[in-house]
Amino acid sequence: MPLDFTLLAVAITGVSFSAPLVASTAAPALAIAFWRNAMATAALSPFALIRGRNRLELRRMGRRAVLLSLAAGAVLALHFGLWLPSLSMTSVASSTALCTTTPIWTTIFLRLRGHRPPKLVWAGTLLAMVGVVILTGVDLSLSSRALAGDALALGAGVAAAAYVLLGAEVRRTVSTTAYTYVCYAMTAVVLLAVCLGSGSALGGYSGATWMKLVALTVAAQLLGHSLLNRVVRGLGPSTTSTAILLETPGAALIAAVWLGQMPPVAAYPALGVILTGLALVVLSDRRS
Repeated sequence: MPLDFTLLAVAITGVSFSAPLVASTAAPALAIAFWRNAMATAALSPFALIRGRNRLELRRMGRRAVLLSLAAGAVLALHFGLWLPSLSMTSVASSTALCTTTPIWTTIFLRLRGHRPPKLVWAGTLLAMVGVVILTGVDLSLSSRALAGDALALGAGVAAAAYVLLGAEVRRTVSTTAYTYVCYAMTAVVLLAVCLGSGSALGGYSGATWMKLVALTVAAQLLGHSLLNRVVRGLGPSTTSTAILLETPGAALIAAVWLGQMPPVAAYPALGVILTGLALVVLSDRRS
């Protein structure tokens, strides 16, 4: 358990680099999403296809595990495909707040599947969401474009919850390497099709842009998403999805150090509120 929380901290730090790196990378948003998954798949290939134990596990993955892994990859592609375009349609604050409703949807999905999340999980989830609202604020714009962007961001939050739950189910019987390899490969294939269909440029970037894409792959994908897939087995989907809310203040702090964009004063109390909510969810899960 202590190791899982350590890896979770590393994972949240990794995904927190996502927004600052995307904001500073001169490439189409969907192309960025494609390359981070394609590069991650390529990086995992030697371990998944050459290393004997992992290669054997890939071959022995049952039909159900493979289908669930492919579904998780498709849902992850949907998450990227909905969230990134929303950033240019509505305010970043609204997009972030709506996209990070993931733990609420996770808890609802668990309830629909017959699980009965304790009241402490609901309380912790809602408290953590209050922390995100404190940090991001609320956009009251009623323009049709902003509302469409809000809807996309909300859909991205729902897709992220499905991704976490599918991953938790597969990881009950499949290793992190095998699952993430199949999942990321599927995500890359779906996003490639979307990029080709939408005309998003997949090349012609500067050397600095390619370096940022590599950094994004290592930080947000390999250390971020992959470690989240690693710890979800031990910590459970409720704790993992709630912890993802820490990405918002984490990204703000990284932007302050790296880009010189000082976080708002609300970032510090918001971080405390999110951590308190997460602590309630963790306490409830451990009691269960």
